[in-house]
Amino acid sequence: MAQRLGIHLFGVVTIAVAAIGCRADRFRDADLLPLSEVSMQRLARSQATPQSTALHTSGETLAQRHLLQGPHALQDYVHLALTQNPDILAARKRVEALAFRVPVARSLPDPALTTVAQPAPVQTAAGEFQFILNANQKFPWFGKLDARASLAEAEASVARAELAAVELETVSKVKKTCYELAYVQQAIMVTETERKLLEQLQSVATSRYETGQTTLQDVLRADLEIAALENSLISLRQRKVAERAKLARLLHVAPDTELEPPADLPETQLPRDLESLRQQAVAARPQLHAAMTRITKERRAVNLARLDYKPDVTLGFAWIDVADAGLAPSSNGQDAVLLTAGINLPIYRKRLDASVHSAEASSVASARQYDSLKDATMEAVTELFAKAESHTQMLALFTDDILPKAEQTLEVSTQAYAVGDIDFLQLLDNWQQLLRYELGRERLKADLQQTLADLEQVVGGWTTTKTRLAPEIEEVPLPPEPAAAEPLPPEPA
Repeated sequence: MAQRLGIHLFGVVTIAVAAIGCRADRFRDADLLPLSEVSMQRLARSQATPQSTALHTSGETLAQRHLLQGPHALQDYVHLALTQNPDILAARKRVEALAFRVPVARSLPDPALTTVAQPAPVQTAAGEFQFILNANQKFPWFGKLDARASLAEAEASVARAELAAVELETVSKVKKTCYELAYVQQAIMVTETERKLLEQLQSVATSRYETGQTTLQDVLRADLEIAALENSLISLRQRKVAERAKLARLLHVAPDTELEPPADLPETQLPRDLESLRQQAVAARPQLHAAMTRITKERRAVNLARLDYKPDVTLGFAWIDVADAGLAPSSNGQDAVLLTAGINLPIYRKRLDASVHSAEASSVASARQYDSLKDATMEAVTELFAKAESHTQMLALFTDDILPKAEQTLEVSTQAYAVGDIDFLQLLDNWQQLLRYELGRERLKADLQQTLADLEQVVGGWTTTKTRLAPEIEEVPLPPEPAAAEPLPPEPA
């Protein structure tokens, strides 16, 4: 009876192991091997949000193009990018993947179940040993599982900080692209307006030529400048298409969607306190959060490496199926149950010491990288603040002084040319200066807002108008300032 029970149990164990192996094979086929085209399409349909599937379905593409046509508020573009930008979605999935590693690190390793079948059973006084079943469970030393889980949590926290950095970078790119698109569109309008003004000057030159007051050179020079303006308009329209495609990529929509810059772009005001911006950057910049959390992760790795000096305990039992008949007449055929206990022996000290030293060196390296990134952040805040301040002053100079004088100069020179006091080349030079100044003012407006967008990204978002990140992602708490790095222990003899 016991023999049949042992054979049945062995069969059940064998079938279970085979079933687990089959499931593992199917998992590898589905998740580790390269996806076929059909699998990729199925994965895209199952994972994509309703907005992101617009690139794959013609009907939804047309609907989304229709909704995105024309100008929209800047915050609408920002929200759409936060919703379906592929880089942001990938970063969120990395956070999710690392978060799932925490319970894995906290769990015990799988128990081991082994069977021993003996072609020639061992003969004992109690009976023959026909079947042996062993079960073992490894228990790491006290604190090892918690140390592994805390290390996995730190890795997830680094990923969360990197997600916030990706979101801020994407928001900055969307804003800068919108301001660039607005500049290109405004440059087209200014150029077309100045072309109409040049056509009026051409009419004046033509009238003077027809009355014999000037030469044909003035008319031809005006025609040449009009042709040059047409060339500039062609280049500007090509830039508009390129900026549209760039914005479409950031929003993850079709590249030929007729996106327009926001009708009323908000103008961010430059904060006046540089020192408060520096403090905010240190406290809120996601890259610094990630670097600080990376230090915490490396310190936890040091703690885990030091725990490797402690042995792990393995507990188990063995069940032996004993036959009814044995060598001695007094054989009872009772099955035997054995309890086992064991530990690993961490005796290779050089390997363990090297592991601890490596983790300590990585911790020191992470601290130095944080210092370097902090210094770079201070440099970037100072440089961008000075750049924005310079753009603000130059924009005020263009608006209040240079442009009014250039317009007045052109008006006076137009009247003087009409009566023959100046030549057409001087009049044309004044017109060209006015065009350059008008385009320069629009360029300064865009450069100022783009610089402020870069500054907003470096400081981690404005405190008053900070763009809210994805609500389902927790913000990473700022770890304490790292203490001075401890010197490495001496090399083992």
